[in-house]
Amino acid sequence: MAHVNHSGLGREQDHADVRCRRLVFRSWNRGTQESDLILGSFAETSLPKFDSIQLDRLEALLDCSDPDLFDWIFGVTPPPVQHDHDVMRLLRDFCIARQIIRQAQQQSRT
Repeated sequence: MAHVNHSGLGREQDHADVRCRRLVFRSWNRGTQESDLILGSFAETSLPKFDSIQLDRLEALLDCSDPDLFDWIFGVTPPPVQHDHDVMRLLRDFCIARQIIRQAQQQSRT
């Protein structure tokens, strides 16, 4: 029979794991391919490094509409104060880095 950890720490870790899996799922299932690719890739890459406050911030961003998120990520409009934080900056940096890599790969093919 498997050992079940009934300590508070074990339950907290289980909750954090479930929360992260839920956030990854939400990030990969936004409804458009562009959103899925950006947010899903970001979540898979970044979530293991996030603390609980950053998870809260990502969760709040995922509650926003895709058009708003895209405008904020790509600098069309500034994010509102409640979404102008470290996770938004990490998401922007992630997208910029992916674009730079994609451009370098395209140039190396020519």
